[in-house]
Amino acid sequence: MLRRVGALIEGPGFYPYLSGRDNLRVLARYNRLTDADVEQALDQVDLQARGGDTYKSYSLGMKQRLGVAAALLGEPDFLILDEPTNGLDPNGMADMRDLIRRLAGQGRTVLLSSHLLGEVQQLCDRVGVIADGRLLTESTVAELRGASSLLVRAEPLPLAEQVLAATLGGADLRRTADGGLQVTTRPDRTPELVRALVAAGVDVHEVRSFERTLEEAFFEMTNHTPQEELAS
Repeated sequence: MLRRVGALIEGPGFYPYLSGRDNLRVLARYNRLTDADVEQALDQVDLQARGGDTYKSYSLGMKQRLGVAAALLGEPDFLILDEPTNGLDPNGMADMRDLIRRLAGQGRTVLLSSHLLGEVQQLCDRVGVIADGRLLTESTVAELRGASSLLVRAEPLPLAEQVLAATLGGADLRRTADGGLQVTTRPDRTPELVRALVAAGVDVHEVRSFERTLEEAFFEMTNHTPQEELAS
């Protein structure tokens, strides 16, 4: 089974004085693979043109891509990537995301471990949330982010709250920290809600679709706030 698994554990370690190609050849020999396997791995991460350059001359993004190439030796079915964009600049991060999408599109299962929840939200189909060593939940990104809702900004707020509650019946309705109202309902009910508010004499400033981010869902599930995370 281990031959079907490839892994990149955060910061890849290679011989700095060897070329990227020769570093992969060392690993290939250990795994009884050929030079053709090395070239295939370099090609998959777009490093063939720089394969002859020494590892120490590589940028951080290239070093991460060489780490992915090492994980791809032998064409594994299951790929584990731990913080693959760690330390990369925005361009390097975008390149790495494109690479991960391409690898997943080739029929592999890719397990991505990351603290960058915006990146997880962009890339992943299913997400597992781990806190304090425990798996809290596993689900799709859409399910974790929750049901669709609307953000309403209107004045006077108490009257707007009453009108929305009466119009929607038992729908979930709560005030946001910045003085708006989050209403859990279908976006196609927007015209009906606006008509009801205006008819009641409420000034409507904004109505738009509202979706919480995966980061917000994470903080809610782990009972943390962004400020607490910064302090820790």
